[in-house]
Amino acid sequence: MAKSTSTDLALIRNLGVIAHIDAGKTTTTEHLLFYAGAKHKLGGVDEGTTDTDYDPEEQERGITIYSACVPFSWRGYTVNLIDTPGHVDFTAEVERSLRVLDGAICVFDAQKGVEAQSETVWRQANKYGVPRLIFVNKMDVVGANFAQAIKSVHDRLTPDFETQGRPVPVVIPIGSGSPSDSATPFRGVIDLIEMRAMFFSPDDYGKTVTTEAIPDECLADAKKYREQLFDVLTQFDDADAVTSLVLDGQDPPTEVVRALVRALTLKRTIYPVLCGSGREHVGVQPLLDAVTYYLPSPLDRPPVVGKHPKTGKEERRKPDPKEPFCGLVFKASWHPNGHRFFIRVYSGTLRPNLRALNPAKDAKENMAKLFHVHADPNRGLEEVESAPAGDIVAVIGLKETSTGDTLCDTLHPIVLETITFADAVVSQSIEPDSGADKDKLTTALAMLQLEDPTFKVRADKDTAQTLMSGMGTLHLEVKRHRLERDFKLKVRVGKPRVSYRETLGGPRDVTVEVTNFGQRETYAKLGVQFTAMKSLTPVTVTNFVGSDVLPVALAAAAETGLRDALQSGGFGFPMMDVQARIVSAAFDPILSTEDGFLRAAVEAYREATKDNTVLLEPIMKLAVTTPDEFLGNVTGDLSKRGGVILHTNSLPGAMSEVEANVALAKLFDYADRVRSLSQGRASSTMEPFAYEPAPQEVVRQLLGD
Repeated sequence: MAKSTSTDLALIRNLGVIAHIDAGKTTTTEHLLFYAGAKHKLGGVDEGTTDTDYDPEEQERGITIYSACVPFSWRGYTVNLIDTPGHVDFTAEVERSLRVLDGAICVFDAQKGVEAQSETVWRQANKYGVPRLIFVNKMDVVGANFAQAIKSVHDRLTPDFETQGRPVPVVIPIGSGSPSDSATPFRGVIDLIEMRAMFFSPDDYGKTVTTEAIPDECLADAKKYREQLFDVLTQFDDADAVTSLVLDGQDPPTEVVRALVRALTLKRTIYPVLCGSGREHVGVQPLLDAVTYYLPSPLDRPPVVGKHPKTGKEERRKPDPKEPFCGLVFKASWHPNGHRFFIRVYSGTLRPNLRALNPAKDAKENMAKLFHVHADPNRGLEEVESAPAGDIVAVIGLKETSTGDTLCDTLHPIVLETITFADAVVSQSIEPDSGADKDKLTTALAMLQLEDPTFKVRADKDTAQTLMSGMGTLHLEVKRHRLERDFKLKVRVGKPRVSYRETLGGPRDVTVEVTNFGQRETYAKLGVQFTAMKSLTPVTVTNFVGSDVLPVALAAAAETGLRDALQSGGFGFPMMDVQARIVSAAFDPILSTEDGFLRAAVEAYREATKDNTVLLEPIMKLAVTTPDEFLGNVTGDLSKRGGVILHTNSLPGAMSEVEANVALAKLFDYADRVRSLSQGRASSTMEPFAYEPAPQEVVRQLLGD
């Protein structure tokens, strides 16, 4: 029987957990689910038994790869919780999750503070205007430093308080470190708003929480942090709800303080900071409470903005179940019983058997049944009878829809802004072990592309090989394992290679005239301005001549010809950062044809790119964390690879973090190399940073010189 869904939007929280790899996101998520009663036993990342890391690859590696959506209840609130990856190779999962979330918990390691991928996910959250809480995790580890972790957020993420907000503690730790390394080990937390100490029983994994007076040795710190909290709150207390009471020497009521903290959190003026330890089961219930106190409901978010697919006119949809239905498909996942499509409902109410419009594809889709999905797709689906605005549900078996598409009421069409993803930077050839499996491999690769917009498959026009491309070698390795495990295919892969790009060497104005096409006489004349951009943009083609100069059908043919030709450059790699603008044209009413203008567009492309293309190689932003004793080894090796060292930051515990920009071609062996340079004690992460002109030796290698 289908489950009824509450329509009280004020009691819904669509929440993401984001962080750098190994900061403790999944462990934190496990505790959120455990304390909320959504599961009866805590899983462990190291043991591969967590609820959201359900995939065998995740369990084996101890990392999160796929975003998992798990609904649960806490103190009368419904929370749709998404645990996202921290590894940069799976950044698409973070990107599409943040696109549809209302709020987020950003987890930081208490010893390391802000790390490289922390900056990336923070920027992604800024991009979508997501209010967030900060959870300083691992307060029990050697070198844990709450104040230093907050300072790293100040320095690296919010240096300009006026425009970027500021981290403000609302919960502080009692002690830090473990009993074996600290005279005052971490053992509880202090709620600065209620001024009470909270302790968590290890006998039942922290489920039992006791409230006590603040220990005498912590009272001075608590008062200092509380004073700092109220200093910030009174600066932005436009309604004077707290300030007047503070000036009168009174303690403002808890609910009044929380209301102001919430208001400033929703504006991203502040980011409330809490702390704890997932491993030691301390501090997670206050985090759950903070989700309900401070993070937004769907009602607190602005209306979504889109365009009418026919007129281009701006359209808005409020988070109201009575508005016309509008939702965004933010994820698709392969399943043997039917592909699953995850939809964030922004307005209206989605009901079973609704015929919804996909305006981008000009197609109608049948929503036969709606489901809430457990983290593990093998555990079954929970059917629901409706999905009001603010909810996240899955449907099965859509025919034309893919990630980033809008679904909406057929009588009230709207196209929401789609989700943009970074370009793949690494490629590998792939072929089936048996020729008989060629079609099966083609189908399986298409399924993986449906799931993952950063995973691309294409045929190499020179070698006829099938190439799969992704965000890194780990990304491609996971895809290969999926093919072997889920699709029962044996495959062979080539060595990873760089996915280069091409662009124009400089601007070029071209005028071409075509008078024949094959054996037929025709006439087509085009003037095209080609410009090299500098903004990591895809190719754009724009027509600046009116229909009185060039009929619509002929102009469309010219645009299509330019767009298709500009898909690759002289080396056969995709073009980028190129704008083509049709600025003049001429046609003959009798002789001109669409084929003739296609031909003219291709000729214009050839003229523009002749001796005028530049090969671009991906540059990666690399972050290496190493013991200080191996710092010289690491920096010396980076210099040998032609890397540009940007920063060297000191970390607690005689550790350093090195940030550098390095060409991807120099990094394929880096994970193994950095371990050997540091006796296995250094670690590294990298993410795409930019494309820069490739050295001449790379060009010569590609030309076979």
